[in-house]
Amino acid sequence: PRQPAKTLWYDRPRYVYLEFCVEDSQDARVVIEEQRVVFSCRNADGVEFYNEINLYDRVNSKDSQDKRSPRSITCFVRKWKEKVAWPRITKENIKPAWLSVDFDNWRDWEGDEEVEKAMVEQYAEV
Repeated sequence: PRQPAKTLWYDRPRYVYLEFCVEDSQDARVVIEEQRVVFSCRNADGVEFYNEINLYDRVNSKDSQDKRSPRSITCFVRKWKEKVAWPRITKENIKPAWLSVDFDNWRDWEGDEEVEKAMVEQYAEV
């Protein structure tokens, strides 16, 4: 049986960040479309994870990327409309139990574009 992965998200001026928290993921697959993100993988125990998120607003799938680490898969999803805050990640005004705001990374981002740009470049180098 498959289950959703615990997912954290936070908002920045140019990107929305999604972190799918699965340790030792295998066969990880991330599909970023204009209105949706689909994630799937298995963990070391063979448990299948699957998340599908209908996004709050349009994104630029060609300028989005993902990065894998031993503990999670992080997605940098490029907003179509920059500098427009997203009040939530989902199109529907519902919050699935597996989805949470990443309060460690959440902050008011007025004038924060340079910090964000440096963050994306740092991840791209890894």
